[in-house]
Amino acid sequence: MTKKTTKLPETGQWPDRVAPAVLVAGALLTTAGFLMAFLVVPPVGGATVGGAELIGGSLISNKLLISQKIFFFHMPVAMVSFCALAFAAYYCVWFLVTREQRFDTCAKIAMEISLLFVIMTMITGEMWTRFEWGVWWTWEPRLTTYLVLMLIVIAYLVLRNMIDEPERRATFSAVIGIIAFVDVPICLMVTRLIPSSIHPVVVREGGMSPEMGLCVGVVMAGMLCVGFALYRLRFRQVRLEQRVEAVKELLED
Repeated sequence: MTKKTTKLPETGQWPDRVAPAVLVAGALLTTAGFLMAFLVVPPVGGATVGGAELIGGSLISNKLLISQKIFFFHMPVAMVSFCALAFAAYYCVWFLVTREQRFDTCAKIAMEISLLFVIMTMITGEMWTRFEWGVWWTWEPRLTTYLVLMLIVIAYLVLRNMIDEPERRATFSAVIGIIAFVDVPICLMVTRLIPSSIHPVVVREGGMSPEMGLCVGVVMAGMLCVGFALYRLRFRQVRLEQRVEAVKELLED
């Protein structure tokens, strides 16, 4: 009799070992960016009002537009969500080509991380909308396309819990993961494609001063580190679970 050979999922690669340190670095950079936003970066022109003005349906005498501070976190988390979706789509394509479970696992975890940053983007975006436009929601093109993106990511994770057969689940999930990434360039370009959009286009208009650019860069680096560390920590957890299941199968045989 020949014994069945089962390849154990690999664990403990060097990215897993450096992930905790990268997470700490990300937290420190994000904190530094937070302090820079409120203590170093000066208010942009028009960030304060004098006298009585009607803003968001309320008569106020003085207001510091908090939206300009939210921007330093809103933009980085949005860009990290796009990066996570790009990696998810990459792994989805590789799964469809190779049918290897490892790529499906990578895509699933990348989509989980992207959902985390998508939710943070929506929260900071809603805060920005409330302070800047005086409403919690408006069907502005950028907000609408990003809402569609969030719903697709949620649909991806819901679908994975609805299908029990691994191969079929991974195939359908890969297709939805690729569709989610297709919405990314639409979200990025919609304010340029639709001139009537009221969402600002900061980079094109040169609206960032050197101090603002530095602050955004620091927060962006911190968020990328946090995203990478969370991905590797989650990947290690999932692969350990798969390794345990593989060992159980070997013992049963």
